[in-house]
Amino acid sequence: MSVTLIDSDLLIGELQLGKSPAVIAVDFSNGFADKKSPLGGDFEPQLEANLKLIEAATASNVPIFFSTVVYDNEQQASVFRQRLPALNILQRGSHWVNIHDKFSPYVNRDNIIEKNYPSAFFATTLASKLATLNVDSLIITGLTTSGCVRATCVDGLQHNFLCAVITEACGDRNQSAHAMSLHDMHAKYAQVLPLSQIMEYFKSL
Repeated sequence: MSVTLIDSDLLIGELQLGKSPAVIAVDFSNGFADKKSPLGGDFEPQLEANLKLIEAATASNVPIFFSTVVYDNEQQASVFRQRLPALNILQRGSHWVNIHDKFSPYVNRDNIIEKNYPSAFFATTLASKLATLNVDSLIITGLTTSGCVRATCVDGLQHNFLCAVITEACGDRNQSAHAMSLHDMHAKYAQVLPLSQIMEYFKSL
């Protein structure tokens, strides 16, 4: 889907992605990617789109980070978990916190970002890792569009990164929320772009 702004949206300026991007694959853990999970959905198309994107990123030497929500005790994110009790399955050592097997060739100890809250930036090591790599642009994908993807996008902007959110590579259990969140991100915080455009961008690096 493409995002169409309307007359009542603010005028936006053109953003050009930089020469040093990174991919942030948000919460493709089993807890969200497996439809058997109470947090999950049928996200097979998004998994396949991400696999294509990650393969292309790897071929172009673009760094990739995978975020996952992990809890060690009841105190962590207690209000968030009270609001969404299904999050309580995301205990360290459980199947649910592991990144989906489709991405196992690309996952390592250094590119996993553990988090307690929606944003992959909040109280994590992500910003410092990106700074070390001199990253200037973020290619953001993941689950879910209206939750952790949007939160990561907003925080990416607040860290002054150029952000692109990939349409086919994000998914949500609520399609209305998915569409509205893509609209809002494109209207204010990022570019919402098709996978094909990002694949060409990687080739140009």
